[in-house]
Amino acid sequence: MAIATGREYGLFINGESSEPASGEVRELAEPATGEPLARAAIAGEGDVDRAVEAAQAALRGDWGKTAPTERSRLLHTLADAIKANRKELSELEARNVGKAISSVKAEIAQAIENFRFFAGAISSIGGRSNPIGGSLLHYSLKEPVGVCGQIVPWNYPLMMATWKLAPALAAGCTVVLKPDPATPLTALRLAELATEVGIPPGVVNVVAGDGPTVGAHLVRHPGVDKVAFTGSTRTGGEIMRLASDPIKRLTLELGGKSPSLIFADANLADAIPSSVWAIYYSAGQSCEARSRVLVEASVYDDFVAKFAEAAKRLKVGDPLDPETQMGSLISTAHRDKVHGFVEAARGDKADIVTGGEPQEGPGAFYPPTVIAKVSNDSLVAQEEIFGPVVTIIPFEDEKDAVRLANAVKYGLFATVWTGDPARGPRVAGRIKSGTVAINTPYTAFPGIPFGGYKQSGFGRELGLETLEDYLETKSVLVSTSPKPFNPFGL
Repeated sequence: MAIATGREYGLFINGESSEPASGEVRELAEPATGEPLARAAIAGEGDVDRAVEAAQAALRGDWGKTAPTERSRLLHTLADAIKANRKELSELEARNVGKAISSVKAEIAQAIENFRFFAGAISSIGGRSNPIGGSLLHYSLKEPVGVCGQIVPWNYPLMMATWKLAPALAAGCTVVLKPDPATPLTALRLAELATEVGIPPGVVNVVAGDGPTVGAHLVRHPGVDKVAFTGSTRTGGEIMRLASDPIKRLTLELGGKSPSLIFADANLADAIPSSVWAIYYSAGQSCEARSRVLVEASVYDDFVAKFAEAAKRLKVGDPLDPETQMGSLISTAHRDKVHGFVEAARGDKADIVTGGEPQEGPGAFYPPTVIAKVSNDSLVAQEEIFGPVVTIIPFEDEKDAVRLANAVKYGLFATVWTGDPARGPRVAGRIKSGTVAINTPYTAFPGIPFGGYKQSGFGRELGLETLEDYLETKSVLVSTSPKPFNPFGL
């Protein structure tokens, strides 16, 4: 496993690497070491225009004429290409993002399966027909919505790109993908692989750039028919405003402050290590991280002690070490932001059970941090910290647990731990969240719709429902009458 450091990456437009019109290139450093990694081109508005034009041309040209069976074959072939290049992609992602390569490998495995699922889902695309009565027949068609602007965050650059690309390509759309300018490398490599396997030029275009300029221009662009965004709730709100005037289709997968609900009758030998994983597996930099752990009061003190001990045992360090369980945060600036939340909790007299201080030495490391004796309406329990910080809050009974779980503005994910086979589904039905897991920490799988309630967004990723967001329904009315119509009796 070795990638070329110091390489310069361009944009990817119309099937090839492209220089940015402005000539702007930024230095990328490895978050875990601070050492130089690569140089990456930064797009401007003119580059977005070129990418959209290429996507429109592909839609009118070869891609628009590609049969569904051929699209399916190409998506399977792209999945094969990701698998064949997974070692290179894993190292590139781990070094660009700073996260543990053990986590990255699991993400790339899902990236492969995303393309396989939607390659198979193409066969589900179809309209319907029915007689209306008299001499009128109706049939409907499913057509690609058109050019899609897709914006993905820095925490899962490759996996999120496949969440967006796979359904769009399955539906027959073309794409202009904007990765975060700090983490564009695997998205660019994915676009190269798409072209190598035979997906026509212009179908997949990648333009890394800043949100307020390049992202906003992409959202507003008159040649873009749909926008899909994963990121913060604040940015999602701004995208809604930008898309409101031209009335664009939107899918928004936004922030979260997801709970784990631990009932006294749960198997704590399973619930504790699973809940530790659910917050720290991506250093807490995940929208569905279970950063609020709600624990029944009768087992609260014992749970806090055992949870903290487990958190202390996590191996934090070199992202490329296969034994590492938690890597660094994305940047020292983000680490400082995370630490600010912990300091606010200290100011509120919360109990910092473990962690809570930036690690010394190079890189953007922050230790697994556990905060107890904190109110559910405090800043650290309400706001998305996006770091390895968990709040543990007691509840009295099932009704209180549901109340606390729902007492946030978000509703992306929740996990329920209980030994009562009736309680799990009962509580799941009362939690306002896009997904609820019962006695398992795992979250997103190809084929299972993923998305949020409330300020966690709308629309769904990963499921058959996702295809509908990339398709238009056209109704066609056909006369079967042998006689001409004369409604006015003229």
